[in-house]
Amino acid sequence: MRIAVQLEPFDVGAEIEALHARNPAIGAVVSFTGYCRDEGGALATLELEHFPGMAEQALAEIAEAANDRWPLQGVTVIHRHGKLAPGDPIVLVVTASAHRRAAFEAADFLMDYLKTRAPFWKKEHPRDGTSEGRWVDAKAADDQDAGRWS
Repeated sequence: MRIAVQLEPFDVGAEIEALHARNPAIGAVVSFTGYCRDEGGALATLELEHFPGMAEQALAEIAEAANDRWPLQGVTVIHRHGKLAPGDPIVLVVTASAHRRAAFEAADFLMDYLKTRAPFWKKEHPRDGTSEGRWVDAKAADDQDAGRWS
């Protein structure tokens, strides 16, 4: 399992290759990359804050929960922090299993739980500079998505 919270961008291909390397039990790899949207051209940057140590622990616990539910041969979760521009990658989830269904479902589960349980806070800074930004509220739809795994 690879868990990281970092400022730097990640290389999706390299992360997939590292997870898949030298493991002949893997028959399926599923990846999800989340990117910073421009919010219709209104967003200059998205600022992501976290509590170091606490965020990594939460990501590890979410990944362990996925490992407990599905027969996975590997999990990678990388979440960035700091100020990101539209188009920048924010989050990467990669799951590997012998079969596709487990890999797909585990990746979906991980993203639903990351959206609702990982201790990250988002602040949107507008392109027009009229404010210092606004904190993004949690979305009820994200809670509904995560609730289907209960």
